[in-house]
Amino acid sequence: MLFMLHWVADLVTYQWFDLVKGSQLADAVNFFIYDTLKIFLMLSVIIFVVAIIRSFFPPEKTRQILSYKRQYAGNIVAALLGIVTPFCSCSAVPVFIGFVEAGIPLGVTFSFLISSPMVNEVALILLWGMFGSSIALIYIATGLTVAIISGLVIGKLHLEKYVEGYVYEIAQARATDGIEMLVTEQTWNDRLLYARDYVTDILKRVWPYVLVGIGIGAGIHGYVPTDFLAAYAGKDNIFAVPIAVLMGVPLYSNAAGVIPLVAALQEKGMAMGTVLAFMMSVTALSLPEMIILRNVLKPTLIGVFIGIVATSIIIVGYLFNALLPV
Repeated sequence: MLFMLHWVADLVTYQWFDLVKGSQLADAVNFFIYDTLKIFLMLSVIIFVVAIIRSFFPPEKTRQILSYKRQYAGNIVAALLGIVTPFCSCSAVPVFIGFVEAGIPLGVTFSFLISSPMVNEVALILLWGMFGSSIALIYIATGLTVAIISGLVIGKLHLEKYVEGYVYEIAQARATDGIEMLVTEQTWNDRLLYARDYVTDILKRVWPYVLVGIGIGAGIHGYVPTDFLAAYAGKDNIFAVPIAVLMGVPLYSNAAGVIPLVAALQEKGMAMGTVLAFMMSVTALSLPEMIILRNVLKPTLIGVFIGIVATSIIIVGYLFNALLPV
């Protein structure tokens, strides 16, 4: 399959566009065409499969599962549920708000909020395709670890007083009323239709990010000298990881949009730990996410959230810069 995609990219680049093989423009165009075809193919197949799995975990059922989990176990389950709920950081916020309103412990809800955009099937399959199975599994494992530990720390700090008061009023009203959400049983035909519609919906929402990410990556691939990024963001630069995290925090993207970019950065010499840290900061922390969270959280708690997650990501970056090759 990958051979066919290479063939199509070469056909369009060198025959239809008649670009000179080995030139910067040809390399950039070939990279763009090949990665676009590969990413959209992988996204369509994997999202369809995961949508079937996700049909067994609607938000109401997820809240019900987490409501019975105590500390530690709840953080682990919440982080794992993030894998089958592939939201970007902003679309994960409404589910997070529902968890808080349902009375689920604050630390558990944060484990979900971090895991859902950072650790999901999109990240796994794209990382697997671009970096190989080892890097994909390392990213998933460290992402889950960051989500679990960050949630545990937030839970230990007992910061519930920094949640807006009306949220707990809603939670108390729900408990008093005894309202239970029933999950409607779906047939397999329903699940297949849901998966088809879900793939269409996801692709409609992510395609601009994917194309922008691939476009930037193609420009880096074709035009940025190999030694440029190695000099400023390579393994030998002690400040590369925090700089990458600070650059990623204000950005807004999802895994589908940022992975083509980080693939090009790594190819040009950025250390792998720095690449992983940049990707985590982009997917787990974003300015639009913080704006939405302000509806339910006070600035102090938002600041603590950013600080704990950013610090955890920086530690991960340094760790893997020491363990992984450039």
